[in-house]
Amino acid sequence: MAEPIRYHRPQMALLIRLGAALVLSIMLVFVKLVTQSGVSLTETLFWRQLPTVPILLAWFAARGQLSTLGSTRLKAHGGRAMTGLMGMFLNFGAVTLLPLAEATTFNFTSAIWAVILSALLLHERIGVWRWAAVLLGFAGVLVIAQPGSGHIPLLGAAVALGAAFMIALISIQIRDLAQTEHPLTIVFWFAAFSVVPLAIALPFVIVPHTLYQWSLLGGLALFGLLGQFLLTAALRFGAVASVIVMDYSSLIWATLLGWWVFDLLPPHTTWLGAPLVVGAGLLIAWREHRLSLQKARAMVGE
Repeated sequence: MAEPIRYHRPQMALLIRLGAALVLSIMLVFVKLVTQSGVSLTETLFWRQLPTVPILLAWFAARGQLSTLGSTRLKAHGGRAMTGLMGMFLNFGAVTLLPLAEATTFNFTSAIWAVILSALLLHERIGVWRWAAVLLGFAGVLVIAQPGSGHIPLLGAAVALGAAFMIALISIQIRDLAQTEHPLTIVFWFAAFSVVPLAIALPFVIVPHTLYQWSLLGGLALFGLLGQFLLTAALRFGAVASVIVMDYSSLIWATLLGWWVFDLLPPHTTWLGAPLVVGAGLLIAWREHRLSLQKARAMVGE
């Protein structure tokens, strides 16, 4: 086992995660546009992942640093790739089924899922504050979705909640890998492993493309690669519970981009429900921060 690579620069981590939120919001615009143009979700994912492999190989080869891509943790990379691919399917699917602002808001429930996973899988003791946040967050989801109203497709809401669940799992995996792996190493192996099943499925869904569609796919790949790197780099410099706060800025970007590109503004239910979901996430982040401080003081006192 390699020695952990430890860099603790919380301000840098927050700034990087803030940039990631903007970049990934732009990427989702490309996702929505390319699927609306008639490209299948499977093919969209394939072209999102494929360029990452040769680009990173060329980058490290030019710098004489190909050894950086080597890893003794290929099994962990493979597991991260499979959950990451499933998460991308759900995340991109949510964007195709929902307006950008609503899809983004549902993504914020990843912090809520993280609390539930901690209780169920890790048997962590969850206090009243975090359980209250879970209830608050799901209340916000109900306000936005308005089951039975027809404004938000229930399938889209379910897919978006599933994507958030996967994000919670993936964040834990990336944080673990980032202790010993370079951010671009994690990005490379994610793309390398996940592109294989996508390539197998590609002949069944591929269709001829126009120049417009190719330009959208290129933009998607570019912003996706940059966003993936920034997300991973942020977790290299700071804890998940700290940097995830910056993700909430993506609601601003998604709302503005949805209005600018698709001429859509969220309805009043989203304006009412989104603060509940965001508030739940911030409450969880605050509580996680307090708990981490208490553990640090306890270790110092030992």
